Amino acid sequence: MNSELLIRLSAFLGVFVIIALWETRRPRRPLQLAKPKRWLNNLGLVAVDTLLLRLLFPTAAVGLAALAQEQGWGLLNQMELAFGAALVISVVALDLVIYFQHVLFHSVPLLWRLHMVHHADMDYDVTTGLRFHPVEILLSMLIKMATILVLGPPVVAVIVFEILLNATSMFNHGNLRLPARVDALLRMLIVTPDMHRVHHSVIKRETNSNYGFNLSLWDRLFGTYRAQPQWGHEGMTIGLNQFRDAKLQNLHRLLLLPFVGNVGEYPINRDKQEDV
Repeated sequence: MNSELLIRLSAFLGVFVIIALWETRRPRRPLQLAKPKRWLNNLGLVAVDTLLLRLLFPTAAVGLAALAQEQGWGLLNQMELAFGAALVISVVALDLVIYFQHVLFHSVPLLWRLHMVHHADMDYDVTTGLRFHPVEILLSMLIKMATILVLGPPVVAVIVFEILLNATSMFNHGNLRLPARVDALLRMLIVTPDMHRVHHSVIKRETNSNYGFNLSLWDRLFGTYRAQPQWGHEGMTIGLNQFRDAKLQNLHRLLLLPFVGNVGEYPINRDKQEDV
């Protein structure tokens, strides 16, 4: 478990530094808020999330995968598959679950209250991909653990998936300018910054699209894909209409936001949705 933690931490820090430097050299959009203060609050939320996860789930998804493998729990542990096939099936299946989880958090107003902490960011950069309310992180871990019990993925597959999920979240939330041809080529397989940025638009038909974090396949397959924002990437407004006050970006306000904030008209099943 210690080596697994070291591998994941090294991958996280490596990708974070690369994306942070990259978006400094080739930013897609100018930032609206002061970067040091905003990063302090966003990364402070990451610290709270990490501490809570380690306290409540010391071994988390990887430990459960090891136990499931030892006990023979889950579909894949009942099948004789080549390791490579089990690895690919596991990573793809876990990614699909995360896609549906994301749709769910946009569909149920109570869950949206948690998820809107992520969307209330008025800027879009590498730290946005890490900014989630602690309760959402805990619910996400429970969903992931339930999936592991049913699926029975190899331990290595869970480690690979966790690394990919963190890395692709930081990449596709990066304030990165990619050549149009490169973006078009990449998004045939994975979610790019331009693809996912649409999801962070204040326009709710755009907010409720492009749910994928890793593979771009799911949005195309389930009809939630939107190629570009209505007002273009430089002209679009990032965030949520009901949270335009910079004071709401402070750490203590972010922790309280689900309990005191206005859900707005963003949940998918809200009645009388009108486009902004």
